[in-house]
Amino acid sequence: MTEQLIDQSLEGKPLYVAESVQLTILMPCLNEAETLALCINKANRWIAHSGLSAEVVVADNGSTDGSQAIAKSLGANVVPVEQRGYGSALFHGCMAAKGEWIIMGDSDDSYDFSQLDFFVVKLQEGFDLVMGNRFLGGIAPGAMPWKNRYIGNPVLTWVGRVLFKCPAQDFHCGLRGFTKNAFLQMDLRTTGMEFASEMVIKANLFRMQIAEVPTTLSKDGRTRPPHLLPWRDGWRHLRFMLLFSPRWLFIIPGLFVFLMSITAYLALLMGPVKFGEVTFDVHTLFFAETGLVLGFLAIALGVIIRMFGMREGLLHEHALLEKLRATPMLEVGGGVSILVTMSGLYLGFDALMVWSAVNFGPLTASELLRTISLSTLLIMLGGVSLMSSLIMGFLALPTREQRF
Repeated sequence: MTEQLIDQSLEGKPLYVAESVQLTILMPCLNEAETLALCINKANRWIAHSGLSAEVVVADNGSTDGSQAIAKSLGANVVPVEQRGYGSALFHGCMAAKGEWIIMGDSDDSYDFSQLDFFVVKLQEGFDLVMGNRFLGGIAPGAMPWKNRYIGNPVLTWVGRVLFKCPAQDFHCGLRGFTKNAFLQMDLRTTGMEFASEMVIKANLFRMQIAEVPTTLSKDGRTRPPHLLPWRDGWRHLRFMLLFSPRWLFIIPGLFVFLMSITAYLALLMGPVKFGEVTFDVHTLFFAETGLVLGFLAIALGVIIRMFGMREGLLHEHALLEKLRATPMLEVGGGVSILVTMSGLYLGFDALMVWSAVNFGPLTASELLRTISLSTLLIMLGGVSLMSSLIMGFLALPTREQRF
C-alpha cells in the first residue's frame, strides 16, 4: 500500500492518493470491550458482501479494559492515540486511514456498521461528506434521551443551519462518511466533542458537497454510563458554533448596537431631545456613548477573531479580510488611531481651559459635559482602534504554511 500527500491541485490544496484500499471504517475507542467486537464483526460482515477493498481502524484513546487486543484479534488496525479526546482519536485515526473514503462511527453498538450501503452510494456519486440522519432512519426506544431528541439536537441543528447555512437536518449524528481528501482540506483542529461540529461547519464553509442519508440509532450496549454528558457537551457544541461564527456573535450585534448608539449620540450631542413629555439630555448621552464604544469594540473583536481563525486554519479565507491583511494596517490604523485620540485630548484640554476660567470651581453647564463626553469618546475609540491595529498587524505577519 502506497499513500502520499501531493500539492498539485489547481487551488494548491493537499490531495491524498490511495492505491488499493477504497474504504476505511473508523471507530474511536475508550474502554469499549463490551461492544467493540460487535461493531467490528458487523463491519467485517458488511465488507465481505460489499465487494470493496476495505479496512477497519480502531483509534484507541488509552483503553485499559483490553479493547486493543479484541480489535487486533478481529483483524482491525489499532491506532494508539495518546492525546485524550474524541476529536484527537478521530483525527489520528483518519490520518492513519488508508482508504480513499472514511466512514466513522462510535464503537458502542449504537450505530449499525452492517448498513453502510447508503453512505457508499453517496460517496461514489462524488459527495465530500455524507451525514447520517437518525430522525429519518429511526431511533430505538431509550437510544436517545428526551432532552437530546427534543431540545439539544433540534436547537443545535437549527443554530448550525442559521449560522452556516448547513443543509444537514441532524447536525450531530456520529455516523458519517467523507473522502480522505475532504478531511485533509478541512484541517480539523479541535480535540474534543467539538470535532463533530467543526467537520460539518468546515465542510459547509469550504462549499463541499454534503449529502444526508437515513440511519438508525440503537440503545448502546454498554453497562457503564456513556462518555457523553448531554448538557455539558451540548453547551460545548453551541459555544463552539457561536465562536466559529464571529460575524453573528460579534460583528452583526456590534454593528447594530453601534449604529443605534451613534444615532442617539449625535442627536443628543446637539442638545436635549424631547419626545412628548419625556426629555432626553446629557444623562442619556453617556449611555449612548457607552453603547457606541461597546458596539465598536465588538466589531473590532469580531474582525480580530476572524483573522485569527483564518490564520490558525479554523475559519476559511475571506476576500475582504485578505485584502485588509495585505495592507499596512498597523501603520494606517495606528496613524488614524493617534489622530482620533489627539482630537479627544484637544477637546479635553479645551474643557480644562473652560474650567480654569472659573478657577476650577463648580461647573453646572451641560454644554461642557457634552464636550467632555465627546472628548472621552474619541479617546476611547482611538485607544481601541490602536490596540486593534496592533493585534491585526501581528495576525497579518506572514507565516509558513502548515503541512501534514
